[in-house]
Amino acid sequence: MKYKYNGGIMDERMEVFLETFSADIPEYLNNIASDAAREHVPVIRKLTGGVLTFFLKAFDAKQVLEIGTAIGYSALYMAEGKKDTEIDTIEKVPKRIEQARGNFSKYDKRKCIHLIEGDASDILHELVKAKKEYDFIFIDASKGQYKMFAEYAFKLLRKGGVMITDNVMQEGEILESRYAVIRRNRTIHTRIREYLYDITHSERWNTVIFPIGDGIAVSIKN
Repeated sequence: MKYKYNGGIMDERMEVFLETFSADIPEYLNNIASDAAREHVPVIRKLTGGVLTFFLKAFDAKQVLEIGTAIGYSALYMAEGKKDTEIDTIEKVPKRIEQARGNFSKYDKRKCIHLIEGDASDILHELVKAKKEYDFIFIDASKGQYKMFAEYAFKLLRKGGVMITDNVMQEGEILESRYAVIRRNRTIHTRIREYLYDITHSERWNTVIFPIGDGIAVSIKN
């Protein structure tokens, strides 16, 4: 049986087994994840959070950009995972902004998470104009715009910086032929396949894809 809760593609027994080796997280993060599940709000899984924390530490990332805040779970997870980070995170949906602000106000004790409201394409354009530079960028937003987000990410990352893209397996549908996918998902299917080809064949990125959660791509800027 494939485990698809919150978009997971791993075998359920494997997922549960691997999570027993994951580092403990604060109880409030477990509570936020439980609330998100009840409201059918997708958040990263614990294994994905562990991967984010690993690369934050491995590359000693201090300046972090997240594209897609949702309710703030992943930003808080990263802030807990590495205590000297400053995180800019972008969200445009009013309800999610309200929920994220509440969670940050309650749990971001270091006040290191900075929520930027608005459409990601507009905000990313302004960040490039302002010559912002990041060590680490996490993309977890509209899958149809991943290619555009990555173009901005390349401009915003320092040389050797890390970009992690979540949900690149489309709940396993990416393995199927375009015509085996239901019609409403075909455009996303095509765009994700094109995105994965681009970041794995470009001389600008060194990329590896992991079948964790709903699939993550880890790309290092050459």
